[in-house]
Amino acid sequence: MASGWANDDAVQEQIDSSIEDAVARARSQLPKGESLRHCEECDAVIPEARRQAIPGVRLCVNCQAEHDRENAAYSGYNRRGSKDSQLR
Repeated sequence: MASGWANDDAVQEQIDSSIEDAVARARSQLPKGESLRHCEECDAVIPEARRQAIPGVRLCVNCQAEHDRENAAYSGYNRRGSKDSQLR
């Protein structure tokens, strides 16, 4: 694969590094602590299965889905960075 001045291993290292950064960012956003029994947004009951599956959960499924939709546009993560922009 032609990669300009970088060797093929450097390209794979960059891919691996990007993946590791994304995983670390996702893990840092996971809830921590004791799960709530009621949603902190709408006060709906959070089912036991959800509380066990996600330790530290604070929102019901509906509020979490809305929260995720709102934050998707502001993630700050550029998934479509061009090669040209990476070379500058």
